[in-house]
Amino acid sequence: MILVTGATGTVGREVMRRLPVGAQVRILVRDPARVSGAAPGVEVVPGDYADPASLSAALCGVHSAFLVTSRVAGDQDARFVEAARAAGVRHVVKLSAAAVQDPLAEDLITCWQRESEELLRASGMEWTLLRPRSFMSNALSWAASVRSEDTVRALYGASANACVDPRDIADVAVLALTEPGHFGQAYTLTGPQAVTAAGQTAQLAALLGRPLRFEELGPGRARALWSGRHPAPVAEALLHSAQRQREGAKARVENTVLELTGTPARSFEVWARAHLAAFMPL
Repeated sequence: MILVTGATGTVGREVMRRLPVGAQVRILVRDPARVSGAAPGVEVVPGDYADPASLSAALCGVHSAFLVTSRVAGDQDARFVEAARAAGVRHVVKLSAAAVQDPLAEDLITCWQRESEELLRASGMEWTLLRPRSFMSNALSWAASVRSEDTVRALYGASANACVDPRDIADVAVLALTEPGHFGQAYTLTGPQAVTAAGQTAQLAALLGRPLRFEELGPGRARALWSGRHPAPVAEALLHSAQRQREGAKARVENTVLELTGTPARSFEVWARAHLAAFMPL
């Protein structure tokens, strides 16, 4: 039995869709009505990291689990790891972040991910860590302004990030969940090139067939924007992360996706073509 958490999210949804037909799969989600695209025979169960009884029920009989947590500096990882260990789960594949390897990354989000990785490594269960760079799908945050104003707004638009298609992350996750040889491994996952926000804007414009304008936000406007979406400490962590990107910390490209799957990592252009409808006028 494979348990998938985060199945309504960016990566978990793709993992659910890619697991082999006929595999025993269980989906843990707060609201089962939000799960779409599950294969016939996939079991969808309600649960929450804050509800130990629901975790225990979902983990009963599970051999491997795909773990996604989202509450920065929260105890979701600790709760899941404790319940998984008690249920006899053998292997956990955890979605982490590439920044954990950067000794200069001391922001709240990265410190939380490091602590979460350590909890899993110390659990006694087998583990695999997936450490992606930023998701290409983060560009969907520009969709509304592209549709209405033909404008992309971002911080440090000339700084490069080797961002990765969530589908490539999911492909590696499925390998780790279903094939031997991945215990005790930590995989850094990137796209095939480092790209800038201004460069992504130009690629979107070419695909859409209309000019788009790139507008530099600046730290003050970025802080105001992110503070409206996140708690203040998380907004500050995002600013710290953007500054590290500006200094070149996120530009390194890895060949991990190709080495593991046999298929090159998808480019931003490939990702954008698949999601172009989101940027078209309504």
